[in-house]
Amino acid sequence: MAMKMGELWTQVGSLMATLMFVWAIIQQYFPYQFRGHVQRYAHKLTGFLYPYITITFPEYTGERLRRSEAFSAIQNYLASRSSIRANRMRAEAVKDSKSLILSMDDNEEVIDEFEGVQIWWTSSKTTSKNPSVSYYPSNDERRFYKLTFHRRHRDAILGSFINHIMEQGKAVEQMNRQRKLYMNNAKNDWGHKSNWRHVPFEHPANFKTLAMDPKKKQEIINDLIKFKNGKEYYEKVGKAWKRGYLLYGPPGTGKSTMIAAMANFMEYDVYDLELTSVKDNSELKKLLIEISNKAMIVIEDIDCSLDLTGQRKKKKKTEDEEETEEKKDPVKKAEKEEEKQSKVTLSGLLNFIDGIWSACGGERLIIFTTNHKEKLDEALIRRGRMDKHIEMPFCGFEAFKSLSRNYLDVEWHDSYHKIGELLEEAEMSPADVAENLMPKYEGETTDDCFKRLVEALEDAKEEAEKKKKKAEEEAEAAKMAEKEKEKEKEKKIKDNEMKSNGIGGTEAKENGETKKDEKN
Repeated sequence: MAMKMGELWTQVGSLMATLMFVWAIIQQYFPYQFRGHVQRYAHKLTGFLYPYITITFPEYTGERLRRSEAFSAIQNYLASRSSIRANRMRAEAVKDSKSLILSMDDNEEVIDEFEGVQIWWTSSKTTSKNPSVSYYPSNDERRFYKLTFHRRHRDAILGSFINHIMEQGKAVEQMNRQRKLYMNNAKNDWGHKSNWRHVPFEHPANFKTLAMDPKKKQEIINDLIKFKNGKEYYEKVGKAWKRGYLLYGPPGTGKSTMIAAMANFMEYDVYDLELTSVKDNSELKKLLIEISNKAMIVIEDIDCSLDLTGQRKKKKKTEDEEETEEKKDPVKKAEKEEEKQSKVTLSGLLNFIDGIWSACGGERLIIFTTNHKEKLDEALIRRGRMDKHIEMPFCGFEAFKSLSRNYLDVEWHDSYHKIGELLEEAEMSPADVAENLMPKYEGETTDDCFKRLVEALEDAKEEAEKKKKKAEEEAEAAKMAEKEKEKEKEKKIKDNEMKSNGIGGTEAKENGETKKDEKN
């Protein structure tokens, strides 16, 4: 019996050696097309004998060897599965992640389950023999995951499970990632491959501490929630999944704080776009392409960023006129040189917001802020571009109560009635109210803080009354000047009428005859 087994293994070994020799000859001397046919039929033969299907997910894909989104999603999915127990793990500090990412070590296998179907995950690596040139990491080792399952579960795995792990993996990545605040690079900044650079976004603002009327605040929150859950709705109506917000109001009314609160609520990255650093419309499109999904695009003080308030009404001056003005006024010449640095037009910005290029990505908020809404071109802020206009007014009583809770932990105080009356008469921004409420030294009482606020409001009230009185006087003076102009105009009209009727000539003649009689 032992001799028969020995002979059997000898025959098997001889057969394997023969097959390997034949395969080596085929690989070396037969053309590529013939080898392809041999491999195809060999795989078919293996399929009859081996009932399992294997899918490979490489770490890097594409011509430029970008890191595969599928590989990252699987890595996050496996790290989040507490039911999967691997004996050997590897910990990686992934860029932009809040914590370490744990994954299976190389050549490790674990068993997973999905809707009663057993699945095998294997982590492997390969070493590239041909070095490649790339802007991305040039490590020769390439890792990959292998997913193995029985062929009778093919539809369940390919139809549901693949989408499931992609969604779960991306959700885990979104939860663990460090949100970022981006700024666009200047055109002469060649040190960065990307048009954006970033820092961690760590602003603590939220809607709970935002000084605003509660009803208005809840209206904004409901609008944001509706947008975040509206992917299917936007697809149904045929619109790009984006929404525009215009925040307008006097300085210090909390526009920047509102942006930070919205970003924290939505868990979005923030892209702070400085238009004066953008060379032209083409570069503006490139910036748009690089913006990720789940992002807020912010242009603060848009009325000051570029001259976008009346470009359609402007008339071009001749070169001679421009040169003459520049010679007379060197300041204007310097301003002209500065304007030449950016050639972004109103049309380019409109296409950026609402053109075809705006659909390159989804789940984005576009936010403009301004202190002077009336200065902006109507085409820039119409509905469909800036869908929701949010006024950030001077501090009201409800906003004051929110600031009082935030800064002093006070729900009610005896001075609330007086402060409420003063807020109706005086114009004070939430920033100024907060500054007066904030304790200035250790041991300062809440009474002292409220007293300081009352005094500041009384001063603001007096200042507002002076401004009102001055404005009334100026209006009255302008009215009187207008009346004088009207009188002068009427007098000139009468004189012209008299001259045209010959009255002036007759009077001159009569006056001449009278003087002649007197002499005689």
